[in-house]
Amino acid sequence: MAVTPLILRETSSGISSYRIEDEMLRQREIQCVGPIDDKAADALCLQLRYLQREDPDAEITLYINSPGGAVQSGLAVYDVMKAVSCPIRTVCLGLAASMGALLFVAGNQRDMLPHSQVMIHDPLTLAQPGGSALELKALSDNLMRIRDITGRVIAEHTGKTLEEVLEVTAHDTYYEADEAVAFGLADRVITAL
Repeated sequence: MAVTPLILRETSSGISSYRIEDEMLRQREIQCVGPIDDKAADALCLQLRYLQREDPDAEITLYINSPGGAVQSGLAVYDVMKAVSCPIRTVCLGLAASMGALLFVAGNQRDMLPHSQVMIHDPLTLAQPGGSALELKALSDNLMRIRDITGRVIAEHTGKTLEEVLEVTAHDTYYEADEAVAFGLADRVITAL
């Protein structure tokens, strides 16, 4: 387990220490790292809402390195990103996959580091198929509804048609940084932060 170092600063009261994440938040920079679950979504939504309250017009930078996660948790973050008045710059560090990709493409400015990747695909279910025919149909109907929602979000932010998006999300589709820009998932490849 990696240990995040603390920042030490000498003040008139002596030496104080605080987390790097606290300093980054003060600079309006937050991160989505690892799986997107209820806890991660709650933290992201809280930070986004806090930063809007601090300055409703100033840009927020969201760094993403995520394999994705729970669809409803990711959609909660997406909805908050769209609801806050602040412009949100997203930066892909490493991998923005699945729900991580959906959050990445939702940025007002979408930057990728040269060796980062975006992966998009249809929503998956972790539930074991079983039960009655009606239960299986309900599960299938819900998956198709979520597929339509996520496909529309990606289409809206890439300029592609829903049909074009659903064609590439039918399987795991990986885009290197330049390919992501060409497909409309990202705006530019950057070499400096």
